[in-house]
Amino acid sequence: MPVKMMDGRSLRLAYFLVLCLVPFFRHAVAIRFVMDREECFSHNVDYEGDTVHVSFVVIKAETPWHYSADGVDLVVKDPNGNQVHDSRAKTSDKFEFIVQKRGVHRFCFTNKSPYHETVDFDVHVGHFSYFDQHAKDEHFSPLFEQIAKLDEALYSIQFEQHWLEAQTDRQAILNENMSKRAVHKALFESAALIAASVVQVYLLRRLFERKLGASRV
Repeated sequence: MPVKMMDGRSLRLAYFLVLCLVPFFRHAVAIRFVMDREECFSHNVDYEGDTVHVSFVVIKAETPWHYSADGVDLVVKDPNGNQVHDSRAKTSDKFEFIVQKRGVHRFCFTNKSPYHETVDFDVHVGHFSYFDQHAKDEHFSPLFEQIAKLDEALYSIQFEQHWLEAQTDRQAILNENMSKRAVHKALFESAALIAASVVQVYLLRRLFERKLGASRV
C-alpha cells in the first residue's frame, strides 16, 4: 500500500511538472517581415476543435514618402486546401477560427502596393485539455483544469498585448513620416518663396533701369 501511494504521488508530481512546462511548448508564432508581392507561412495545429487566434498589422512601407490605406490581403487555408478565412485590403486585422481539420494550415499574404511593406504577424493556438485521466486524484483534476485555463488566459493577454504594440509601432512610424513630410514641405515652400522674391526683385530692378535709361535720353 505505501508503494502505491508513493507511485500516485510521483505521478501527480510528474503531471504537475509537465503542466508547468506547457507554456514553453505552446503553439505560437510572432514575426515581423518585409514582403514584396506574396509571402506564405505554414503552421501546424495538432488538435481539431482548437481555437487559432491570428493578427497582423502593416507597420510601414519602404519609403517614408509613401503611405497607402490599401493594406494587404490574407488568405488562410486548412490542410485540405479549403479556405478558412480571408481579409481583403486591410492595414490591420485580428480574428480567430475553430480548427475543423488538424494539420498544417497556410497563411498567405498578398501585397498589391508597388512598395515593400513591413508586416507584423502573430498566430496563437489555444488548446485546453480536460484532465480526466483515471490516474489522478479527483481533488487534483479541478486544480489542473484551473491551471490550464489560467495558462490560456495569460497567453490571450500576451496575444492582445502584441497586437496593441504592433498598432502603436505603426502609428508612431506614421506620425514620424508625417512630421518629416511636413518639415520638407515647409522647407520647399520657403525656398520657393525666397526664389520668387529674388526673381521679383530682379525684374523690378530691370524695369527701373529701363525707365531711368529712357528718361535720360
